[in-house]
Amino acid sequence: MDEPELGILTALDRGELGDPLAVVAYLAGQKVWLPEAELEGARRRAMLLLAAGGDPRRELGVDHRAVKSLAADLWSEERGRELAAGLDDLALRARELPRARDAVLYLVRDVDLAWRLFALGLLAEGLSEG
Repeated sequence: MDEPELGILTALDRGELGDPLAVVAYLAGQKVWLPEAELEGARRRAMLLLAAGGDPRRELGVDHRAVKSLAADLWSEERGRELAAGLDDLALRARELPRARDAVLYLVRDVDLAWRLFALGLLAEGLSEG
């Protein structure tokens, strides 16, 4: 694991980064290959859904329709395997960090939730860039 990831896991374990599940899913998702054009198109569609539903700055969750839409648009079996591999990698690296390790192990058992949390992170990333 590179130094930034280790720093993130350590900060997560200290409770400094908010929801550990969301952080772990986003970190694991860095192993998922997404072509930029496909990601941007799917993110744009999700943002339109978000805007159509009212204030686009309101808090999002994994069950928001824009997040589910983005998750569905980007899903493939191969990407699911890549996310699972990212979680497996984090499980090994977080074994000495109890809070981070628990979050990883929880998501290993629920890759669907991990995928939606990853999509939530991608949408939030797009909103912060836009």
